[in-house]
Amino acid sequence: MISIRRRLLAWLLAGVAAAVAVGAVLTYLMAREQANELADYQLQQLAMSFRDHALASGLIEHEGSPDNALEVLVQIWNREGLRLYISHPRVNMPDRALLGFTDVATPQGKWRVFSTQLGDHVIQVAQPQEVRNRLAAAVALRTVWPLAAMLPLLGLLIWFTVGRGLSPLERLAREVRHRSPAALEPIPENGLPNEVRPLVGSLNDLLRRLGQAIEAQRALVADAAHELRSPLTAVRLQAQIAERAADDSERREALGSLGRGVERASHLVQQLLTLAREEGQQPDATRAEVRLDEIAREVVAMHAPLAQYRGLDLGLERTEPLTVAGNLQGLRTLLSNLVDNALRYTPSPGSVDVGVWRDGEDGVLQVRDTGPGVPADERARVFDRFYRRAESEPGGSGLGLAIARRVVEHHRGSIELDDNLPTGLRVTVRLPLDTPQAA
Repeated sequence: MISIRRRLLAWLLAGVAAAVAVGAVLTYLMAREQANELADYQLQQLAMSFRDHALASGLIEHEGSPDNALEVLVQIWNREGLRLYISHPRVNMPDRALLGFTDVATPQGKWRVFSTQLGDHVIQVAQPQEVRNRLAAAVALRTVWPLAAMLPLLGLLIWFTVGRGLSPLERLAREVRHRSPAALEPIPENGLPNEVRPLVGSLNDLLRRLGQAIEAQRALVADAAHELRSPLTAVRLQAQIAERAADDSERREALGSLGRGVERASHLVQQLLTLAREEGQQPDATRAEVRLDEIAREVVAMHAPLAQYRGLDLGLERTEPLTVAGNLQGLRTLLSNLVDNALRYTPSPGSVDVGVWRDGEDGVLQVRDTGPGVPADERARVFDRFYRRAESEPGGSGLGLAIARRVVEHHRGSIELDDNLPTGLRVTVRLPLDTPQAA
């Protein structure tokens, strides 16, 4: 499990440790530079101190053992190059002197050397570079160790600070975890930091949409139970009549009514399943490039036998190659329901025409018929589920236009009904063109 607190603690401690390490290196380099400057000054002053001493050519070299803690080597030469004095004769220092500061490499290590001429004598003072490095390291250590000692305290402070900063998320998690599935009330945003408010706002929006979806499903189930009661009751009665029929003619009539009742119930169940699928589908689910003109040809060909049986003229009035971004199955169901409604309510002889074309930034899908039409005061209600006009023919479910409107809403389009003068109804669907029109 990923812990934001542990991750922040690890990264912050690593960053602080890296900063301390970089600071230690920089401190060491600066301390060494300062130590070099100070030591150079000391060497120079030490050499200059011999200016006030009487120098005799008969000075005896120091015969003692070399000092393990050797920090300064002094040599003195006269004008003829004769070495008059050396403080540590066992140090293998080159027998030469370049005036000023120089770096000299010896078997004992690297030395920093300062040479100066005072009167007839040349005085040379040398110091091991190791002494300077050791001095710089000691200065850096004294500077860094308080910072290193503060790391545990800093870790505790970070742990406490991060915990306090994440406490709103923990409270939010507890509130969501302790909620029942039926509790869809918005989460209060009082006392939440600005970083958490967008998350809570998204959760509240999700809860709101989830509540609407659940309410819609409840209403659909209640309406479906009510609507299925009538056809199932009729099927049961027709089955009983068929069982009690006195002769074959009465039995055939009862079986015919039974078959029509089963067909009506089957159609209603199919429409309910289609509506449930459209109700539960997200607007952007399974979007792809869809050819509306091809769907129109397919739907017209599929309903041609029904149109011929009813004595109606079904055809394509105007078609243009048109591509939209949408759901293929949903758009096919949309047009199929519109054509099916037109065929059901258009008397013979009559016509049903389907058109597809582009209008600006919209794709237009239109179905026109020569039926009785829908009065203006009922055109809003016909989109309600299970709404059927008094003049509707038997066998309908009252779900065709409700499904069509839901499909249109999923595609962010519009659907409207108006008169198809001089008689009939015209249904116009407009869908936004999210993709370029197909060639």
